[in-house]
Formats: sequence, structure tokens, C-alpha cells
Amino acid sequence: MSANPCLSCGACCAAFRVTFHHSELESEGGAVPDGLAVEETATLCRMRGTDYARPRCAALTGTIGEQVGCGIYFERPSPCREFAPMAELGLFSEACNRARARHGLPPLPVDG
Repeated sequence: MSANPCLSCGACCAAFRVTFHHSELESEGGAVPDGLAVEETATLCRMRGTDYARPRCAALTGTIGEQVGCGIYFERPSPCREFAPMAELGLFSEACNRARARHGLPPLPVDG
């Protein structure tokens, strides 16, 4: 693949709840800006905007299916870092394709 389809997709950022350990917050020594997180429990947080019937992460910029970006790409939490580790190889997960389907986008080649 010549271009990373993640840069024109963004469906995963507008399909799933993103929960992570509070130690990933800036105030706890991590990198995720506190203002973009909502407390779930004493030890878990979630990305603001990902807990709605029609989720959309508050850090997502652009238009899904056209051109997108992550406003905190280098500070994003671990679930975001782990979601598409094979994307640079042109392989994607079933979860990726479920997110794409929710937004009317065609599937991509699946890893494995």
C-alpha cells in the first residue's frame, strides 16, 4: 500500500470506547492530556467523546472517510497505540473493518 488508509479513515476513533489506566494521564506522569479524559473508576479513564451511542474521540480531527488526524497522536493512550499495529504493513483487524462498516467504508485486508 502506498498511502496509509488510516489517514483517510478515522472510523476506529468514532466507533469504540477508549478506556485506559489513569497512570497514562499527564497528571500521573503519563502523556494523555487530562482535559481529554473522563474518569470511569478510581483506576480507569476513557477518552472524552468515546462513550456515546455515536462515539467520536475528542482528539479526532477532520472528516471520517476523507482526511483525519489525531490531535494527540504522540500522546495517545495505549488502546489507540495497540489498535492497528499492522497498518504500516497494509494489514488490518476485523475490529478495524467493523468500525469502517459503521461509517459505510469498504473493508481493508485483514491480518492473519
